[in-house]
Amino acid sequence: MKRIKILEQSNFNEAVNFVKHPAKVALAIVKDNKGKFNMITLEWFMRTSLNPPMFAISIGHSRYSYQCLQDFRYFNLCIPSKEMVEEVKLCGTKSGRDIDKLEVTGLDWLKGRLAQLPVLKDGVANFECEITTQVKSGDHTIFVGEVKHSWLGEK
Repeated sequence: MKRIKILEQSNFNEAVNFVKHPAKVALAIVKDNKGKFNMITLEWFMRTSLNPPMFAISIGHSRYSYQCLQDFRYFNLCIPSKEMVEEVKLCGTKSGRDIDKLEVTGLDWLKGRLAQLPVLKDGVANFECEITTQVKSGDHTIFVGEVKHSWLGEK
């Protein structure tokens, strides 16, 4: 017997929360105008071009990282390993205004080549990006960065 699927209308928040998990996440690493690094957990990121290679990240206007990106036009995008779960949670729940997330997490890193932003050694992959475009999208801004250098973690 064929099962009949019933489609139910819902409000936006209920529908998004229903399909949200498990979510693919990344970390963006930025720097403020005093040279302090910050990491933010992102769910909203994507590849936008193969040639040249580019990524887009979406950051809320109230976030510390938003102001950092206004002042310093580079970001590193890190695809975290499964072992980085606790660090990813911390970076998504604490503000860099209040704590130094690199110090608190104890993640091992090296200076990147493009803008000296941290490249996380425990990440699956890291991409050093220079912002080429930004677009306001409601209460967020989408920052598009051209990948200048790529790093691959242990296989």
